Amino acid sequence: MVVLAVETSCDETSVAVIDEERILSNVVSSQVKLHEPFGGVVPEVAARQHLRNLPQIFQRAVEEAKLDLNEIDLVAVTHGPGLIGALMVGVSFAKGLSLALEKPIVGVNHLLGHVYAAKLSFPQLEPPFLALLVSGGHTELLLFTDDPTRPELVGRTVDDAAGEAFDKVARLLQLGYPGGPAIERAARSGDPHRYHLPRAMLEKDNLDFSFSGLKTAVLYLLKDEPNANRSDVAASFQEAVVDVLVWKTLRAAELKKVKRLVLVGGVAANLRLRERLAEECSKRNYEFYVPPVELCVDNAAMIARAAIELARRGKFSDLSLNAVPYLSF
Repeated sequence: MVVLAVETSCDETSVAVIDEERILSNVVSSQVKLHEPFGGVVPEVAARQHLRNLPQIFQRAVEEAKLDLNEIDLVAVTHGPGLIGALMVGVSFAKGLSLALEKPIVGVNHLLGHVYAAKLSFPQLEPPFLALLVSGGHTELLLFTDDPTRPELVGRTVDDAAGEAFDKVARLLQLGYPGGPAIERAARSGDPHRYHLPRAMLEKDNLDFSFSGLKTAVLYLLKDEPNANRSDVAASFQEAVVDVLVWKTLRAAELKKVKRLVLVGGVAANLRLRERLAEECSKRNYEFYVPPVELCVDNAAMIARAAIELARRGKFSDLSLNAVPYLSF
């Protein structure tokens, strides 16, 4: 099965072509420089940039895959969650392509796509497994058992996602955008134990997350100590986030009796988080899977891989497919 996929859920324009064994092309165009002056993604700007980028990105992906369009078996597209305008650009493009090529189409949940980034890197990965999905808009614990396309949601953030908290604290520290990489860079020269910051909701059986209090604690810390060392604050904040993510994931694995853990999403690129989870899994003889950094960020190859799984189960869409900004499982 050869799949062409489109991903435009936020500020990356991506088109990929994969088959069931390899990535033939995976072209990603980032809008970071465009949104950097605003300190975050401007939805209308993102949608307009997708409109400009998508035809060229599509052409590059097809050329790199060295395939004729008639060799495509399936068209896939992210239809949610995400920014409504950005999603609509990708969905409209994919529907037009499906119609023109007379090929079936599959709408893919962006979150499921992130999980299948791990499957691209580790074809041997099979349920049961627990996935920690950490990105700018989502922090969720997903349990995959019988059906690898329908996870059980076992924990989620009740306020800010971890990536959102990174962005907001980076703004407080005037470190720039995007916040995750900026915090990580600053933290390298900082003392993670210099400031004690809160670790919220660590009750024994509570698998939900909360990061808004941590963000507020940094705000008050900077008000009380305006000359605080920014690297120490960044390192202390990062350590607090990582502590909570690791603790909750391990507790969920214990409660759900799984020994196979997967880390995915944009924040999965954070080296400290990758190291800590790997260390803790090694101590417990758990299997640990995390994709390479380039597959942690939004990309169309992960959407294509999830689409293969959906198509195998007959979960096709039709031309009534629409963008769903608050799509969940």
